Amino acid sequence: MTDRARSRAELAERLAKKGYSPEIAERVLDRLTEVGLVNDADFAQQWVHSRHTYSGKGKRALALELRRKGIGQEDATEALAQIDSEDERARATELVEKKLRTVSADDRDRAVRRLVSMLARRGFPQGMAFEVVKEQLDRAGAETDGLFDGT
Repeated sequence: MTDRARSRAELAERLAKKGYSPEIAERVLDRLTEVGLVNDADFAQQWVHSRHTYSGKGKRALALELRRKGIGQEDATEALAQIDSEDERARATELVEKKLRTVSADDRDRAVRRLVSMLARRGFPQGMAFEVVKEQLDRAGAETDGLFDGT
């Protein structure tokens, strides 16, 4: 029925699309949960680890993805707790370092906008995004004086 782990809500949706009645789907899902084949808490933990590590997603984006997958607030909060601010900052730094290779530093304002926007789309906090971009541009030797005044 599936090629990857799925949440209980995703499986319920799949069963409904295949024409199963809600009562039958509920009984099947209850049984799968009972024997440990469906576990939203484990799913959330695995999802957060995978998407943060391999897709470079920040906490905000991951929280939204978990909500869309029907994961409860408690399970989502617990899963997101595995990412601390240092982990999130380190991942943001890796992403900026990688992207800096393809971004022209000729137009610093444009480079800052592109890099911060990239991190924002991936769910990283704006303040952290600006700090990481500034640090990496400084490290790369780009002049950033005045770029962050008034932000």
